[in-house]
Amino acid sequence: MKKITLSMIAIATIATAGGDFVETTYVTNDNSNAEISALKAQMGEMQSKLTELENRKVEAPAVKEPKHKGTLVKSHVPVLKFSGTHYLGFVNKKDSNGDRTNKFETRRNYLQVKAYMKENPKDYMRITLDTHDKDGESGVRLKYAYLYLDNVLPNTGVEFGQAHRPWIDYEEHNAWNYRSISKTLVEAKYGADLTNSADRGINFKTKTPYFSSELGVFNGEGYHNAEDGEGLSGEWRLTGHILGTGKKHAKKSLTYANVSFFGQQNKKSNKHGNEDLNWMGLHAVYNQPEFLASAQYIKVGDGIASKKGKGYSVNGEYRVAPKLNLLGRYDYFDMDDNSGEKKRAIAGVAYEYNKNVEFIANYTKEGGSNLTANDRDNEAIMLTAAVEW
Repeated sequence: MKKITLSMIAIATIATAGGDFVETTYVTNDNSNAEISALKAQMGEMQSKLTELENRKVEAPAVKEPKHKGTLVKSHVPVLKFSGTHYLGFVNKKDSNGDRTNKFETRRNYLQVKAYMKENPKDYMRITLDTHDKDGESGVRLKYAYLYLDNVLPNTGVEFGQAHRPWIDYEEHNAWNYRSISKTLVEAKYGADLTNSADRGINFKTKTPYFSSELGVFNGEGYHNAEDGEGLSGEWRLTGHILGTGKKHAKKSLTYANVSFFGQQNKKSNKHGNEDLNWMGLHAVYNQPEFLASAQYIKVGDGIASKKGKGYSVNGEYRVAPKLNLLGRYDYFDMDDNSGEKKRAIAGVAYEYNKNVEFIANYTKEGGSNLTANDRDNEAIMLTAAVEW
């Protein structure tokens, strides 16, 4: 605007001065006077136009360059959130005969998308694809596909579809932070081997500072077993948060103390030999920035002979430095049919390379009289990169 004003003053000055000079010097030249008059008229129009623009104070809008240039993504929802989790590793394993094998693994790869709704930004649709190694090949299957609606009841949201089952996800985020090297006791093949982490059904999730819960009804077979429709499974988790941290995400830097009662009542299905599978457990965990300690006890009251029994698991972490962590775990499960027990011990060290990558080195030993001859006294040295983005 200052430049426009200065230009206007300059033109006006030249026009006035020029007019005076011409009229004084060339008064007898009619043609020159006509040209000068025309030029002065044009300058007058320009001056009027500049005055009009100055009064309007026209300014060109500032154009902001986008911070990131890339491919346009369109959706019927305002926000799409993409994320991934990867467990990459190397295993040196020795079986009961003393034979050793060495192999690299891409144990699991999860690709996840959440589509958040416009009406309520806490409502979303989630889909998670899961790859897994089997017989030297990688397969892809659906892990989660559910609609989450927040606050359908006071402090309670609901997952509907192929959803979380109540227990395993809680334990993996509050007590056992190393799913990349081992499943939990209730899921592991060399543990109780009772259930898995997802199934088709409905799960009501309640969170308050001192109490949280998950109450669900599911098909019961789990997300990678045949769905025969013969019976449904009622499953639960009830957790008391002694230090009032029930609405917070569990972090290593947070101090919390939780006690949980969990289990499931699973009616007859093909997966369980056309028998009921009813079990329950107690769990406690205490965490502070320097260490974590956790223990649980489970009992299988009804089920086929290969499932009935009781057992326990203890695990802990000692954080020797801000990014360096020692870890350990011991599982024990005793069969009710006198077929023996299953044991498992894990010891390792974890290093947080950055907020997206953690490296883990661990030793695992499996044994017990219930295992087959080929599985008894197995030992493994594992190297793992756990990646999240």
